[in-house]
Amino acid sequence: MSIPAAAGILYVVATPIGNLGDLSPRALDTLRAVAAICAEDTRHTRQLLSHYGVEQTLIALHEHNEAGMAERIVARLSAGESLALVSDAGTPLVSDPGFRLVAAARAAGIKVSPIPGPSALIAALSVAGLPSDRFAFEGFLPAKAGARRERFAELASEPRTLLFYESSHRIEDALADAVAVIGAGRPAAIARELTKLFETVLSGTLGELHARVVADADQRKGEFVLLIQGVGDDADARLVEGRRVYAKLIEHLPPSTAAKLAAEITGAPRKGLYGSDPG
Repeated sequence: MSIPAAAGILYVVATPIGNLGDLSPRALDTLRAVAAICAEDTRHTRQLLSHYGVEQTLIALHEHNEAGMAERIVARLSAGESLALVSDAGTPLVSDPGFRLVAAARAAGIKVSPIPGPSALIAALSVAGLPSDRFAFEGFLPAKAGARRERFAELASEPRTLLFYESSHRIEDALADAVAVIGAGRPAAIARELTKLFETVLSGTLGELHARVVADADQRKGEFVLLIQGVGDDADARLVEGRRVYAKLIEHLPPSTAAKLAAEITGAPRKGLYGSDPG
């Protein structure tokens, strides 16, 4: 589709994830210049703008109304207005609303331009000390234990570093499930409250991190990025896959039979499979 001659631009603007000093001058100039700002939470964005003395028209755009609002916003862009899209914190669309609007704008031939800046997942990856040449972001983990363990099982043999967002009231359980499914010895890190006053980055094995979080209530407060190193050499990969298969087989077979079959199927050592029952 050709771009309307007088169309505006949709700017996707990254905002601070904690420290207000992280808003770039270009982002601030853009927020001042556009006709209106599409915001996930208008109250939150209003506070951010007030800090910089910016008065702007705000349009509520969140997961509950995005499907219906996208067409109206695209109409304003097509009519020549330039608009900005922000989330509550960080880069829009990364575990935040905005995908439908960006897709609709691009389908209508509207220019969509990024104003890059803070991102919790990239910030965490940069300081975690885990392999960063290849990584996979999985967003928020499922809230229910069964679904969360199933997700971990699907990813246990992934060679890339894994990144997840997690909340304060589930971080302890998420680590416990990661230990049970992936193994206590896998290297990992937790980045908590990044760029904020109580920023903490812990690294160690999954087992060590779980024990640290259980022992220290302060490490269960705030917003978290959980990073888990990918599976290592072929032997590690076989053991992870063997434990995954064993966990399925033990639902229907005695442990010894399940371990024997899982070892034959995956090439994992049979002894390494015992004790991995998630029971």
